[in-house]
Amino acid sequence: MAFELPELPWAKDALAPHISPETIDYHYGKHHQAYVNNLNNLVKGTDLEGKSLEEVVRSSEGGVFNNAAQVWNHTFYWHSMKPGGGGEPTGKVAELIKSSFGGYAEFRKEFAQAAATQFGSGWAWLVADGDKLEIVKTPNAETPLTTSKKPLLTIDVWEHAYYIDYRNARPTYIDTFLDHLVNWDFANQNLG
Repeated sequence: MAFELPELPWAKDALAPHISPETIDYHYGKHHQAYVNNLNNLVKGTDLEGKSLEEVVRSSEGGVFNNAAQVWNHTFYWHSMKPGGGGEPTGKVAELIKSSFGGYAEFRKEFAQAAATQFGSGWAWLVADGDKLEIVKTPNAETPLTTSKKPLLTIDVWEHAYYIDYRNARPTYIDTFLDHLVNWDFANQNLG
């Protein structure tokens, strides 16, 4: 069974004005779709064909890994945002942010710094390692899915995620993600 581009968890204009429908058209409709198409072509006729996306990510390397991980990372990223999101978390993730970072302000500072200082293309992640939260950044297609850490949410800092709306102002995009888009409900679900 071939991999398919998953449905977005919201309408393509739902994140406006923070992320435009044009960005979604390119980022989701072109980039994410290309990773799905490439992955299907790369696994066809191999022992990876028919495996779950997570199995392919965890057991592959090179081009197969890059495309599989980008399919997984992007799907996770779409769910890490929601219309009317952002601001301080609630629930279990809020408690763990307080115990792990000393509070939301310190978490926000560290997460924004990780996202802003990821050289080139990549991702910043909030992950759980046991009962402690950490912020990690990964280059290119790398993902915490290949580690023992549990991803809770992510921000995509590849230029295609923000260049149409923010040009080269990655810090403004990061602030907008944290203030208006981050989906703390999704992070709480991932803790479960």
